[in-house]
Parts: sequence; C-alpha cells; structure tokens
Amino acid sequence: MTRLVGVELTRLRWRRAVLVLLLLAVVIPALIAAARVWSTRPVSEGEIASVVHGNAGQISMCAEHPRRFGLPPSADEQACTDQIVEWNTGREKLSLARERTGGSGMGVVAVLTTLVLLAATTFVGHDWNSGSMSNQLLFEPRRTRIWTAKAIAVTLVALVASALVSTAYWLTIWATVKARDLPVVDGALRDSMAYGWRGAAYATAAALGGYALTMLFRSTVATIGVLFGVAVAGGIVIATLGIGEQWQPQKNVSAIVKNGTTYWVEVPQSCYQSRPGQDTAADGCDPTRHLSLARGAGYYGTALVLTIGASVVSFRRRDVP
Repeated sequence: MTRLVGVELTRLRWRRAVLVLLLLAVVIPALIAAARVWSTRPVSEGEIASVVHGNAGQISMCAEHPRRFGLPPSADEQACTDQIVEWNTGREKLSLARERTGGSGMGVVAVLTTLVLLAATTFVGHDWNSGSMSNQLLFEPRRTRIWTAKAIAVTLVALVASALVSTAYWLTIWATVKARDLPVVDGALRDSMAYGWRGAAYATAAALGGYALTMLFRSTVATIGVLFGVAVAGGIVIATLGIGEQWQPQKNVSAIVKNGTTYWVEVPQSCYQSRPGQDTAADGCDPTRHLSLARGAGYYGTALVLTIGASVVSFRRRDVP
C-alpha cells in the first residue's frame, strides 16, 4: 500500500492542472491577506494633513458647536480634528476576532475548499478520461487497494496544502496586528489557528468527497455539475420546503469552522404579546438556537461516508473501460 500511495503522490506531482490549482490555493489567500493588511493600514501623516486642510471649515464649526458633531461641550479643536479625520478616513483596525467572525477568514476557507476539491476531481477524472485506469488495474488488480491509495494521496496533499496555507494566513494577520501595536485578546492567536485548522480539515474532507464522487461518476464534469447543483439548488429547496435553517449547507459549514454558530427559528405568535414576568427562554420565545460543531460535522460526515461507500462499491463492481 505504501508503494501505491507513493506512486499516486508522484502522479499528482506531475499533473500540471493539479499543480496550478495548488499554486492558486497559495496565491489567492496570500492576496486576500495582502488586501486586508493594506485596507486596514494606519492613516499616514500625509493623509491626515490632507483631510485637515480640506475640512478646515468643519473643524472650526465643530470647535464652536461640538455637540453638533457628537462631542461633549468641553471638546477642544484637537478632539474635533480627530473626529473629522476619523470620519473621512474610515479605516477599521485589523483584528483577529473580526477576521474570524465576519472578515476574510471564511473567504480563505471557501477558496481552499474549492481549489483542493477541484484538484482532487481533476486528478482522478484524468485517469478516466484518458483510459489509464484500466492500465493501472493491470499492475494492481485489487480495486479496493487502488481506490484507497488514490484517496490517501489526495487527502494527504489537500490536508498539507490547506493546513500550511491556513497557518501562514493567520500568522500573517497576527504578526501585522502585533507590528501595529494593536490590542490582542489573550488566546486570540490560538483561537485563530484553531479556526484555520478546522477550515483546513473541512477543505480536506471536501477534496476526499470530490474524489469519491468522481470515482463514482467517472467524470470531472459530472462531479462539478452535481456539486454546483447541490450548492446552488440545495439551499433553495430547503428554504422552499420550510425546513429549518439548521439544515442549510452554509450554516453547517459555519458551525464546523467557527466551532459552533447560531441560527434563527420562528417563534409562536404569543411571543410578540408582552406579558408581565414573561420568561422568553422558558416560553420558547428566543429566536436564536445554537448549532454545534458536532452537528455540523455529522451533517457533512454522513454525506461523506455515504458517498465513499457508493464510490467504493461502484468501483469494485462496474466494468472499467
């Protein structure tokens, strides 16, 4: 088995399309990190001087009537200047917590998931399109070993690439925050690294699922079509049928990567009628519910296990052209 895995890793390394996709998995997150670093850069002295010069009238008016600008009556001209500069520059400060909750963290996970999945399905799809799968079975007729060796190779490459890129991304954000002497909450780096590694694990599972689907359908195009249809139509169908938000695919991804998330539920009409001493939690009037990491992992884990099972059975029993 070790020899077979080594052969598949070598074939992966020499597949140009796979190398391009893996290169993009490095470059795109790097560009995202660079964009975040640039868009949250500190305001320079030149920018401050330009804002002050262009808004001298507003600063004077603020000094005379601070309350009109949301400042206390005792505010001096410097306070007014700081307020006007802040309004006109409007750059948020870089924050590890903000990148995890609503920033670029989920975008990096989405990019990695898409690219390693495409790399996996492209790799094995080529074997079916070129007809080399039958040649491989001449050297190793035990089909389960062939399926497993390819799966291990794809999983290893996806895991290493995703984990390294995620680690580099969060270390870059953390180093930038420290270099700018911005406050960092205790444990923020640990939480961010865990966020990235959970995202890498999800991307790896997606790559394995893409590989299994391609071995089942024997076509890269068919796999991409099915995945696209599920991603686009799946959520719409669930919403149309009125099924709870906890079954939406994106919510379960969020639960996995963020180590739990919340979702909305409909509450009884009586909850909108205020009553003295009403306990909203006990009456079921809280519209938010918790979706745990375990439930999210079970949601996608079940789909992955079923896909792998169908793929292995199909590969063992169907004729190989």
